[in-house]
Amino acid sequence: MKTEWRIFLIIAAFLFGATILYGAWTAGASSGGVEWVGTIALLLSFLLCTMCGGFFWFVSRRIDLRPEDRPDAEIADGAGEVGFFSPGSYWPFGLALAAAIASVGLAFWQLWLVGAGLVAVIFAACGLLFEYYSGTRRTAEH
Repeated sequence: MKTEWRIFLIIAAFLFGATILYGAWTAGASSGGVEWVGTIALLLSFLLCTMCGGFFWFVSRRIDLRPEDRPDAEIADGAGEVGFFSPGSYWPFGLALAAAIASVGLAFWQLWLVGAGLVAVIFAACGLLFEYYSGTRRTAEH
């Protein structure tokens, strides 16, 4: 996790500098003052990268060094099982479709469509989360 937090915090530092430079440049170049949309967008991007970098830094202090973080690591150190990924789940497609419905409703300002999309997002997220706890894919341990 050491590599990840460094990357995010380097990008955050760049975005902070770009925010200051952009705000000062637009304040001096235009007669209307600071161009707020771009300045706020850069500021929010800085805050998002800082949040992600802070999370990775916080996690990296609590876990052992991974092979990616050690300069003396061998390729074989990273071998093995990475995690469990569902081989045939349709829930990610349903989740993306539900998010698209909510987005279209938001784009056209149809609040009934936004509400229907958000309900579908919650339903699809629950289906994805509990896929292996109920139904035909239920495992014996649970």
